[in-house]
Amino acid sequence: MKNQATTPKNNRFFHRSFLIVIAMLCSVIVPISMVQTVQADQYDDRIRALESQIAGYQDQASQLAQQAASLQQALDNLTAQKNTIQAQVNLSQAKHDKLVADIAANEKKLQAQQGVLTSIVSLMVAEEQVTPIEILASSSSVGDYVARQDQLTATSGQLQNSITTINKVKAELAQQKADVEKVLADQKSQRDALAAKEAEQAELLAATQNQEATYQSLIGQASSQIAKQRADQAAANARANFTGLVSGGSGCGGYPAVWCNAPLDSLVDNWGMYNRECVSYTAWKVASTGRYMPYWGGRGNANQWPSSARTDGIPVGYTPKVGAVAILMSGYYGHSMYVERINGDGTVHVSQFNWLVNGQWGRYSEMDIAASGLTYIYF
Repeated sequence: MKNQATTPKNNRFFHRSFLIVIAMLCSVIVPISMVQTVQADQYDDRIRALESQIAGYQDQASQLAQQAASLQQALDNLTAQKNTIQAQVNLSQAKHDKLVADIAANEKKLQAQQGVLTSIVSLMVAEEQVTPIEILASSSSVGDYVARQDQLTATSGQLQNSITTINKVKAELAQQKADVEKVLADQKSQRDALAAKEAEQAELLAATQNQEATYQSLIGQASSQIAKQRADQAAANARANFTGLVSGGSGCGGYPAVWCNAPLDSLVDNWGMYNRECVSYTAWKVASTGRYMPYWGGRGNANQWPSSARTDGIPVGYTPKVGAVAILMSGYYGHSMYVERINGDGTVHVSQFNWLVNGQWGRYSEMDIAASGLTYIYF
């Protein structure tokens, strides 16, 4: 857009007449430097140093957060493994307890069978001590005698087989019990080893999280210091009342006469902007209201302001507010304006410098412009 203001880069300063520059610098360099020391050097340098510290703290905190996430995942894996082993331990313990119960029941069966066998053997021994003639005489018949002898022999054999079977089961159960006890011991050993690793991992995770919390605390402290520096700067600006920067009057919109009356782009203001440019005016306007205005020399084109503001933690949005700086992003340099009021017809009333007025650049002017399509910086 040809009719919009521009904010030239720093090398335009050197394209001006050498004699004009020398003459102007000789007359105004002392008061400008005195004010700039309060507004820029004393506070902005401290703020940048704190911002650099915050960036370092954030990097450390981010790395620690990544380490904590990895440690947490490893800890979760160890816990899952330990829980799996514990489930296996519980199953093996249940098997072991059942085998113990089975062995006890088998012992009772064996004792019962052995008792019966002892009674039969005693009976057989007693009968062996009686002569066959006496046994036969006591029997009702020869067949009865033979039947009694066969029954004793058969019963004895059955009991002997039963005892043999019970002893075999007893041996098998004892072997199973020994096997389960070995597995159970191994599983408990694995569980205990995993529990030890889990405790070690949890301790390391807690230490890492504490370190991250420490850096987050340092970030908070540095951020508080930045806020204090900005508040102190605003207070210093308010107290200084821009000593040495006399208002240029209505024709300059209050913009200091030392910059307003000098040729366009012949001086650099307190915030690194060329005089009578749109950005120089809006920077002065923000600072003159006691708010924090960073030193944006070297990155001060109007269309760079939203990015610079975000970098410095200053809110940016698209809703017009009185006192905000409105940025028109189009054009090579963009254009900055100060929102004086919000109209009811979807426009905002702005004050500005270096909008083409009556064929002239570098002048103060006011106008209404559509509120939509602008980016707003809320200093």
